[in-house]
Amino acid sequence: MTARRDIIHRITEALTPLYGPSEARSIALLTAEGLGGVSRTQLLADPGAELEIEGLDVVVARLAAGRPVQYELGEAEFCGMNFKVREGVLIPRPETEELVAWVADENPAARRILDVGTGSGCIAITLKRLLPDAELSAADVADEALAVAAENSRRLEAPVEIRRADALGDLETVFPGPFDVIVSNPPYVPQSDAAAMHRNVRDYEPAGALFVPDDDPLRFYRAIARRARRMLAPGGGLYFEIYERAGDAMRRMLCEEGYTEVRIRRDLFGRERMAAGRTGGIPKPDGSGRGNA
Repeated sequence: MTARRDIIHRITEALTPLYGPSEARSIALLTAEGLGGVSRTQLLADPGAELEIEGLDVVVARLAAGRPVQYELGEAEFCGMNFKVREGVLIPRPETEELVAWVADENPAARRILDVGTGSGCIAITLKRLLPDAELSAADVADEALAVAAENSRRLEAPVEIRRADALGDLETVFPGPFDVIVSNPPYVPQSDAAAMHRNVRDYEPAGALFVPDDDPLRFYRAIARRARRMLAPGGGLYFEIYERAGDAMRRMLCEEGYTEVRIRRDLFGRERMAAGRTGGIPKPDGSGRGNA
């Protein structure tokens, strides 16, 4: 047994070269909390109390090598819920919470919603919790993602229809419309940007859920947008999480594909990280424009 403060210091020291002191300490606290079975409040209130983490040396070595703490713990927080995650499944991120909130706020009466490329299921499951009367469906091509999403749906008591479907292929065959909303956080990082990414993302999270070819960075967006035109009900909404440098290209593409009320939305840090458009039909509130509206 070792004092809580000593374990936190040891993990922080090992991770500081990789993350910097502030983020390293945050990860250390999260690790001690998750693997030690002690709340954050208890850790900070009584730092001298003893704490046992089985295999601490191995845990520290893996984290120092860049393994994401969420994979080490087997879960990630998203919208106040803990989602199971493991290798082969993209880790939910805070910016995606903003996308979910946007969809829910604009579509409170939606009856059918489809999440394309669901990963852990965080988007579909959270929308089901926020809009309990809606019928949620979720698509992915990866076996690991389908299994984890189904597990999270059961654990969090949020029924979601989860099926294998390819955004570039049989999506509309597997999930015939009409849907009121289609939402997606597809792969969008250009392959040439991989070298600049932090290695805990680049070397550990599934490349197929992250990267796209430099010569066709909108390939998933374009494919989903074209299929969604046939799958959405009149006035239905299409929502995307996007790469922060893709706003102008996304606006042009959605307009070219026949969407109206095309909007690019900024996140809390002022980055253009979301896009939306609607099919022809009854107009929805919040007209076109750039910004946080």
